[in-house]
Amino acid sequence: MRSFLPLTAVAMALLAPPVWAREIRAVASFTVLADIVRNVGGAHVAVTSLVGPNGDPHVYEPTPQDAKALKQADVVLISGLGLEGWMTRLIKTSGYSGKVTVASNGIHTRTMTDDGKVVTDPHAWNDMANGVIYTRNVIAALSAADPADAADFRRNGEVYISKLQALDAYAKARFATLPKTQRKVLTSHDAFGYFGAAYGVTFLSPVGISTEAEPAAADVARLIRQIRQEHVTAYFFENSNDPRMVKQIADATGAAPGGELYVEALSQQDGPAASYEAMFRYNVDTLYGGMTRTPH
Repeated sequence: MRSFLPLTAVAMALLAPPVWAREIRAVASFTVLADIVRNVGGAHVAVTSLVGPNGDPHVYEPTPQDAKALKQADVVLISGLGLEGWMTRLIKTSGYSGKVTVASNGIHTRTMTDDGKVVTDPHAWNDMANGVIYTRNVIAALSAADPADAADFRRNGEVYISKLQALDAYAKARFATLPKTQRKVLTSHDAFGYFGAAYGVTFLSPVGISTEAEPAAADVARLIRQIRQEHVTAYFFENSNDPRMVKQIADATGAAPGGELYVEALSQQDGPAASYEAMFRYNVDTLYGGMTRTPH
């Protein structure tokens, strides 16, 4: 009979099935931020977006499922700057006691007048230079939550940042081909301030930073006069907002439809803006196309 020597501890370790690290659970407030987290986190991170595709983060109503996801999260990320007014209440309800990462930290913010008050514009991600800052903050947050995979987060993040920087250059070059007088459009609400400042486009809108606002009749009349005086001939509506007001103003001014824009939410996966990169390029191309199709 053949005798077998007992397996050593080293041999046992080699024969044992591999032990995989658990994915860390990340919760992001809305789809744009969730997409950045997915690109940085890769296979190490399972990402949940509280506000879904085509959703409006200004007026979102959290669900019990959101509270459960938050309670189980390893990392929670928000855009901040006043975008998610409902988030504080949700965190308290969920019992989540960990750190909340504000992805917009470090951004040079814009201020604007909204309903007679000077407020911070929360739509910072629409400038791709700010998207780079969001990404660096996401890298830091994921690395703190999962130090063992920090090198992968940094590697993924740098690859992603190079793509965002290429899109930033693309937008600047695209709009630079148009005269400044042609780079004026009407949109549903004032969510393109950072985009306009970065890429030289003037946006006029009947509603301020929040879609909860209702424009006064005098403000609408003033906007109509301005559109006529400045010869704005293209209007755009947004995927997460009611288009009726902007269409009413367009009818009064003769502005022609330029298309749908994605500003605060990605589209469904089969739509034209299923990722942050796709959303930005789609908006650039749609705006450019609308400006060039209309007579001046």
